[in-house]
Amino acid sequence: MIPKSHPRYESLRTRELVVYGIKKGITSMHGLIAYGRGEAFDYLLGEKTNKFAKKSIEAASAMLLLAKHPVISVNGNAAALVPKELAELSKLLPAPLEINIFHPSKKRETKIKNHLKKHGAKDILLPDKRHKIKFLESSRKYVNPEGIFRADVVFVPLEDGDRAEALIKNGKKVIAIDLNPLSRTSQKSTITIVDNIIRAVPLLIKTIKKFKKHDGNKLKSMIINDNNKSNLKKSLDYMLKNLP
Repeated sequence: MIPKSHPRYESLRTRELVVYGIKKGITSMHGLIAYGRGEAFDYLLGEKTNKFAKKSIEAASAMLLLAKHPVISVNGNAAALVPKELAELSKLLPAPLEINIFHPSKKRETKIKNHLKKHGAKDILLPDKRHKIKFLESSRKYVNPEGIFRADVVFVPLEDGDRAEALIKNGKKVIAIDLNPLSRTSQKSTITIVDNIIRAVPLLIKTIKKFKKHDGNKLKSMIINDNNKSNLKKSLDYMLKNLP
C-alpha cells in the first residue's frame, strides 16, 4: 500500500497499475519499459496538465465530435491505466473501442476485452486478419472492418510511431497522447496531447461534454486554430526550462 502522503504517490500508483496489468495478462513486459520512459518526460512536465496540452485536448474534442466514424484504439497499457475512462469516452462520443497490440495474442486480446467490459465498456472490437491498413508490416496492421479500417478519426492514447504514421498515410486523422514531444508518434499525428494518459483522458471527457453544445462551425474553428507543431515546440521548451 502506497501512502497518499508519499510525494511520488500518483506516479507510483500509476506504475502499480501497469504492474497489475502484467500480472493479469493485459499488458506486456515491454509496456512497463514504455511506461518508465514516459514517466521521465512527465517529471519534466511537472506531472501536471499544462496549457499547451489543454489546447490540444480542446482541438481533439472538437475533432472527435465532428468525426463521422471515430474509433478508440486500445493497447495493453491504455487498458491497464484508464479502462473506466475509455469505456465512458466510448459511450459519450459514441465510438467503438478497438483492441490493437504489438505482440499478437488472441489470449491477451480476450483478456483486454474482458477487462474493458468489467469496467463498463460495451462496444469492443478485435482485429480481423482479413482486413489490414497499408504501409505497415507488423501485426498491428490488422484491423476490424467496422472499426479502424473505415474510421475517419482514430484516437490512439498510447501508440507506436510507425502505426501512427501508417494511419495518416491511409487518410485518417490521428489524435495521440504521448509524453515525448520528439517521438515519431507526436510528430506525425494530426493532434498530439503531450500529457499523461491518466490526466488527459478524464479532461478530454470533461471537455467533450462541454463542447457537445457547440455548433459545427465553432468546433471547426477550434481545429483550424490548432497547430500541432507549435504545441509540440511549446511542450519541449517547457521541458527544457525544467532541466536542472
